[in-house]
Amino acid sequence: MEIARARRAEMVAYIGFVFQFHNLLPEFTALENVMLPLLAARGRPDEAMRLRAAELIEQVGLTEVGKHMSNDLSGGQQQRVAIARALVMQPALVLADEPTGNLDTKAADNVFDLLRSVNEASDTSFLIVTHDPRLAQRCDRIIELVDGRIDSDKANARAR
Repeated sequence: MEIARARRAEMVAYIGFVFQFHNLLPEFTALENVMLPLLAARGRPDEAMRLRAAELIEQVGLTEVGKHMSNDLSGGQQQRVAIARALVMQPALVLADEPTGNLDTKAADNVFDLLRSVNEASDTSFLIVTHDPRLAQRCDRIIELVDGRIDSDKANARAR
């Protein structure tokens, strides 16, 4: 039992997730939702957690709504909170299912720029699933699936 718990804690620290639907807790503020992985890992909130969460809330452009309840945010704002939550533990890998699918073009570009800067600054890897060819063209590698099978796998020299 202890081994399984330890492995789960390691995985939480190693992998961040961005789901197609934000999966925020409506009873919590945006800031508290971002803090959740830190709370799960450390048990009790502290000022360092609040500062880390606030930093990410600012990076995704939501400083003005950090104290709002998550169900009072727009769909795009909720998705940006979910992205901040995925990054809060500084994971080595982020799995992202349509991370910009609910965002307008400008917000999507800003979020992708944030993901790219995290990638470059901390060497975090991102595996992004998207139907948006514009987003895919900004990625370093593009793997296309057709009918559940890999149809092509190529490095993208035009990325960035």
